[in-house]
Amino acid sequence: MTGIALKLDPNAAQTVAPASSDARVNLFELDRVGLEGLFESLGEKRFRAHQVMKWIYHRHVTEFAEMTDLGKSLRNKLEAASVIRPPNILFEKDAADGVHKWLLGMDGGNAIEAVFIPDKGRGTLCVSSQVGCGLNCQFCSTATQGFNRNLSTAEIIGQVWVAARHLGNVPHHQRKLTNVVMMGMGEPLLNFENVVRAMSIMRDDLGLGLANKRVTLSTAGLVPMIDRLSEESDVSLAVSLHAPVDDLRTELVPLNKKYPIAELMAACQRYAAKRPRTSITFEYTLMKDVNDRPEHARALIKLMRKVPSKVNLIPFNPFTGTRFERSDEHAIRGFQKILLDAGVLTMVRRTRGDDIDAACGQLKGQVLDRTRRQAEFKRKLEQGSEGEQHAAA
Repeated sequence: MTGIALKLDPNAAQTVAPASSDARVNLFELDRVGLEGLFESLGEKRFRAHQVMKWIYHRHVTEFAEMTDLGKSLRNKLEAASVIRPPNILFEKDAADGVHKWLLGMDGGNAIEAVFIPDKGRGTLCVSSQVGCGLNCQFCSTATQGFNRNLSTAEIIGQVWVAARHLGNVPHHQRKLTNVVMMGMGEPLLNFENVVRAMSIMRDDLGLGLANKRVTLSTAGLVPMIDRLSEESDVSLAVSLHAPVDDLRTELVPLNKKYPIAELMAACQRYAAKRPRTSITFEYTLMKDVNDRPEHARALIKLMRKVPSKVNLIPFNPFTGTRFERSDEHAIRGFQKILLDAGVLTMVRRTRGDDIDAACGQLKGQVLDRTRRQAEFKRKLEQGSEGEQHAAA
């Protein structure tokens, strides 16, 4: 499993749900087609799957006994063959600005984080796709946790279900959860099949009922998988760019060594060509004296002219042990102005939830690291602390 993430093999078999002593299928694992297939295997009509989906995602019911439009014999069959098991909430907390964060238990001591961000007229849920992350982007707190495994479809859609239940969200009626972004822990395209299946449930009228454009997948730039995504799913695409030239981007996002900017932008052009009325969002975290100079802005403009796009500038959110600093407000606004003056649609993402470590790049769950990155990061922290003490002496 770890080998898949670290070798970045897009053709490798995808991780399925972790082993469990309960052989029954978790219905969160199945999209509409999968659920219809389950009912057919039970000798039941396909429309029964539609009824159950509404109970799960519209009414947030997890007990078959409460599904009153199903006969007792069918409920007994379902009890024997399946469960509806959401993630276990280990901890949750509100930020001063209304952001809500959940720490959700997975297996064997692992845990991941999901974050809900309310705003005027919209509510966005940031969802994780892996336990930790194997890409080692230098400015991301999640990267210091290392990597354990991919999340199952049930664990991904379960995050959305937990948030929807907490909010009292009712698709098509009382919609408080309007957007889902695959921007939490992990690289979604390294968990392709499970993520695509979960996004299908998010967009299904019997599931969360979200419009295609309101489900966004963010990637660090796995070129072959961007092409595959364009064939198999219809969602909004965001690309974590963070630098406009290869040498700097390789330093910040090591994946760039395998898929450099020219290849990445070509993949974005192909993706956009299949969606002529949509644009791709490019995320760009601004770090002081690293990637926030006027020459970086001008190089970024040249890239943005190659594809229908908008730029989301993200002030760097600090975390313990990082060597990076947030650009000052003058540099951020100056960077934005250069882009705007060149006709590039550019927004500055407002920092939300940083008082509970829920801001972009700050998510850290509990990861039983298989990559030794966590230990390496702690070692560097200790060496830095010892160096400071020696200098002070």
